[in-house]
Amino acid sequence: MKKTKLLTLLLSLVISGALLSSCSQGPKQEEEKQETEEAAMDTQPQDENEEGFVMLFDGESFDGWRGYNQETFPATGWIIEDGTLKVQGSGTGEAGGQGGDIIYDQKFFNFHLKLEWKVSPGGNSGIFYLGQEIEGEPIWKSAPEMQILDNERHLDANLGEDGNRQAGSLYDLIPAKPQNANPAGEWNLAEVMVYRGTVVHRQNGEVVLEYHLGTSDWEKKVADSKFAEYPWFGKFEPGYISLQDHGDDVWFRNIRIKEL
Repeated sequence: MKKTKLLTLLLSLVISGALLSSCSQGPKQEEEKQETEEAAMDTQPQDENEEGFVMLFDGESFDGWRGYNQETFPATGWIIEDGTLKVQGSGTGEAGGQGGDIIYDQKFFNFHLKLEWKVSPGGNSGIFYLGQEIEGEPIWKSAPEMQILDNERHLDANLGEDGNRQAGSLYDLIPAKPQNANPAGEWNLAEVMVYRGTVVHRQNGEVVLEYHLGTSDWEKKVADSKFAEYPWFGKFEPGYISLQDHGDDVWFRNIRIKEL
């Protein structure tokens, strides 16, 4: 009887010790796992076939891209650096853009776009979508823009209304909330989803805004903005994806898309 009680006691102590070990190690292991996943995101390219996505930039060439309203890729202003597509800043902002905006030479309609971006201190750029090529006009007069910005330094962060010029926002129209952009020098994950007129912006894994093209609410927003005078702006029709040259150093990588 005594031996049975002793064995039971020993067994209880072993189980308790295992549980305590599991509890004490759980948070640490979870933290280490998260750090590993974050490190992987920061260094590893995405699988071309991830959930049906197709890469738009191979990290080695400008294949598939050309200048907006141009037949070829810009000779200056854009380079490939360590597997990224980089805008070479001039130090003079928008007026100093050396290469101009670039587009992927295929129109998309319903799609899920993903890419990662990193901006230099004080930098500004943007991701245009549903853009049209209009002779003599810049792409921003037709294409909605997901803003890229150093929120800490660039003046645009405090202009506009309610933060609608901060990173992830629909530029000058709808603010990104929550505002979760990483600071200059760190990578951010941007996603744009367009389906049957519904548009969603995701930034670093969180939905930061949603709107609906062609609705009365959308038309009112446009009518009350600087885009009201441009009849091509924000129409739900196939359009180009474009990366902006705003005259600042900006890096792009893992640019991929899935048509819906």
